[in-house]
Amino acid sequence: MTYSVLDVLGDHPEAVEADLAHHYHGYGPGGPLTAFWQGRISLRWLRVMVEGLPPDGAAARAQAGHHWTQRDWAAADHTDLLQQILTVLINANRGEDQPAAPWPEPVWRPGDPVPEEKAAADTTRRVEAREAFERINRMVLPPTKPSPPEGG
Repeated sequence: MTYSVLDVLGDHPEAVEADLAHHYHGYGPGGPLTAFWQGRISLRWLRVMVEGLPPDGAAARAQAGHHWTQRDWAAADHTDLLQQILTVLINANRGEDQPAAPWPEPVWRPGDPVPEEKAAADTTRRVEAREAFERINRMVLPPTKPSPPEGG
């Protein structure tokens, strides 16, 4: 299999370069990428270093599109689970005349819309739904006749 330095650096070369310089600082200024261009290491060795970069480094964050680590995802999952357990306990022990506690919203995660975007999208969806409803009504309902003036 043949590959080039562009294949090794991938879609986020600056992030890969930053990770290489951070994790392999023994290669001097510029890190392993400079060592490769100077002929001090082979392309294969550069590829091995890139493939061995940590899952929480700059290259991984750039690839994922966010900075969350596995620990952040686990913390969000645990928070959601604890909120659900608390809601179940509250509802199981509430008085008969008390309303049930609402089910909790999940914790925000990367890729979820931020609350302002969600509210704007909900408003847009309501307006579009109202316009579609009125358009359908105009197509299927007979036109309304104007009412005659009073007293005439």
